Amino acid sequence: MTITPRDRRALLLLSLAVVLALVLRFGVYGDRQPRVAAAAGSIPQAEKRLARLRQLAASVPGKQTVLRNVSAELAAREKGVIVTETAQQAQAQIQQILRKLAGDHGIEIRGGEFGQVRPLGADYGEAPVAVPFDCGIEQFINFLSAIGNQPELLGPTDVRIIAGNPKDKRVSVRLTVSGVVAKKLVPQKKGLVAF
Repeated sequence: MTITPRDRRALLLLSLAVVLALVLRFGVYGDRQPRVAAAAGSIPQAEKRLARLRQLAASVPGKQTVLRNVSAELAAREKGVIVTETAQQAQAQIQQILRKLAGDHGIEIRGGEFGQVRPLGADYGEAPVAVPFDCGIEQFINFLSAIGNQPELLGPTDVRIIAGNPKDKRVSVRLTVSGVVAKKLVPQKKGLVAF
């Protein structure tokens, strides 16, 4: 195998480049120390940051205690929310509660009507049930107070009273009672469908 003049020149240039790289690496730049990055801030600034982080870390147990207390209070308040799979089941449960309370007070409820479940704030819904009945005025007052004493979150939203016989103080009543339900039972409003 013969080496052509072109290959000789390439080998010569390669050897010169290697020698030059070694000289630069170990001869000229060899005794330099590696550079150390300067600190980002001064010692007082670092101490202030450390003190602030310690304050934040010290406040975490207090915040966890507040979160536990608020969560327990929310759970206690939500005990009265009517939990069912559908809105109709919730309304049927409200109607059963009303029938039981009415029976305890000597009132006979004649049927019932379920209204549209509507939003109650951002997280709950309101399920209304309307019931008609006849009773004495004292029975009606006691019935209303019994509704407020239930563990479920119930409350009258509409009351229509028609005077009956004034001698025995009887009245005809159409009472709408609403119960608090989960937000998932509130029907979603559907807007215009895009074509």
